Amino acid sequence: MILHLRVKPNGKTDQLAYDEARQLTAKISAPAQDGKANDYLVKFMAKTLGLPRSAVRLVAGFTNPHKKLHIDVPEEEIRQKLAQVTA
Repeated sequence: MILHLRVKPNGKTDQLAYDEARQLTAKISAPAQDGKANDYLVKFMAKTLGLPRSAVRLVAGFTNPHKKLHIDVPEEEIRQKLAQVTA
């Protein structure tokens, strides 16, 4: 499954939520420099969704706040997990 989300680095805490436009947004504490935020995002999403890190891969948006993650899990399972963590 390809998951589209917006990332806001340099936050005080890590949080995954939907914004007013129903776009998935990840606020993360890692800085947006030298790929640190991208690496942290992959680890954060894997941990948040209860998946191994190897199941989450950044495929687009390496230098852009709009990211595409490939998640190697069936779409329905991801939707259920997102509903739990963003509720």
